[in-house]
Amino acid sequence: MSESFSLGALFVSSFLAATLLPGGSEAVLFGVLKFDPALLWPALSLATLGNTLGGMSSYLLGRFLPEQKPGRAHAWLCRYGNAALLLAWAPLIGDALCVAAGWLRLNPVGAALFMAIGKLGRYLVVAYAAV
Repeated sequence: MSESFSLGALFVSSFLAATLLPGGSEAVLFGVLKFDPALLWPALSLATLGNTLGGMSSYLLGRFLPEQKPGRAHAWLCRYGNAALLLAWAPLIGDALCVAAGWLRLNPVGAALFMAIGKLGRYLVVAYAAV
């Protein structure tokens, strides 16, 4: 497997895993790093970028949702704002947080920044286990 193919597959896997589609980009990152530990920083960068862009695509979908009566989750997200997106990596709630952030029209730059930090943190844990 070539370096560029494995990094490309990692990027695509990371992007798709952050959308509403199921996927396990952590396993792909783990495999890439087991195959070639020298790819640590390129792999972390591409996985984080792909996963953040996938999260931002969910954010964009949220921008198209019609306004509805706010609930408890709405109040929580309004309270914590973009910082809540540090949890965008979490299974089950992460995708919903990204969509809700778009629905609430949170600042997209701040949303992307907090998403990226949270997702990088998760990938760092996976990378530590792999190398």
